[in-house]
Amino acid sequence: MAVKIRLMRVGKKKQPTYRVVVADSRSPRDGRYIEIIGHYGPRQEPSLVEIDDEKALAWLRKGAEFSERVHRLLVSTGVWERFEKEQPKAASRVKVRPAKPSKAARATPAAAEPAAGEPAAPPEAEANEPEVAEAAANGDAAAEETSS
Repeated sequence: MAVKIRLMRVGKKKQPTYRVVVADSRSPRDGRYIEIIGHYGPRQEPSLVEIDDEKALAWLRKGAEFSERVHRLLVSTGVWERFEKEQPKAASRVKVRPAKPSKAARATPAAAEPAAGEPAAPPEAEANEPEVAEAAANGDAAAEETSS
């Protein structure tokens, strides 16, 4: 069972506030949760961020994953810094997705692949070249004549 620290939306229509919850990753966003560890109010100026440090650290120590927004909240409250001091390898657990290629890059064929109309290079020519070079290095005159 993968446990995630994520936001759960509460509040009226067009006036969101969030709870920072620990939940099973399979449960819906606003569904069942294990524990509430904080609150986040983005509409206030400045934003309200209340996270119970000890509860958050306890779940991080147990290996709970977190969403990107929760990671930013943990950094802003200083919880993440405390966790990194305790666990030097924690930074390596942060998963950063590689950037997706743009639609144009996905639509054009890669330069390494031959186009549909062009034939690929014959594999025999590539295979013989190392043998000829090796024979020439050994001083085989017959190999040099056959390669010419």
